[in-house]
Amino acid sequence: MAGSIAEFRANFKKDLAKPHRFDVSIIVPPVLTVFAGQPNASRTLKYSCENAQLPSRTLATTEQKTYGPIEKFPYLTTYNDLDLTFIVTDTMVEKYIFDSWLEAINPARTNNFEYKSDYSTIITVNQYNVFNDLTYAVDFYDAYPISMNQMDLDWSQNDSYHKLTVTFAYTRWFNRTES
Repeated sequence: MAGSIAEFRANFKKDLAKPHRFDVSIIVPPVLTVFAGQPNASRTLKYSCENAQLPSRTLATTEQKTYGPIEKFPYLTTYNDLDLTFIVTDTMVEKYIFDSWLEAINPARTNNFEYKSDYSTIITVNQYNVFNDLTYAVDFYDAYPISMNQMDLDWSQNDSYHKLTVTFAYTRWFNRTES
């Protein structure tokens, strides 16, 4: 027999996790000389991040048959890129930050890529409960932007605002809330 409604409800002793209760911290790397040393750049990004994701993790597998059925064995952990969407203020500082960051990675004047240790950083995504208590926190290590979407200009969108989606690559993530 299937469980009762009371049994189902008993599994949810507290409120459900809300996807809108989060913040994102990005430490602006020192290579961004225009913004380095300015705490407002990291603060601006924290409060203008409108959309983020908690990370995924996939185990790549290989199939092997010794005897009997084919079995899968893991051999590699892979991570999806991190997409963050920012609300762009009238000064366009968010666009300037990511323009500068991408330029610092691969300067147009030389086309030479810089060292990853100079432009990568740690990005932290925090999830909070309804009482603003931290319930889940993830650090993305060696993170850096790999793409930035275009921002369309349109005369008919007079009640809208710009959003900037930036895709980040990273080496690995770590759940800081695990015991």
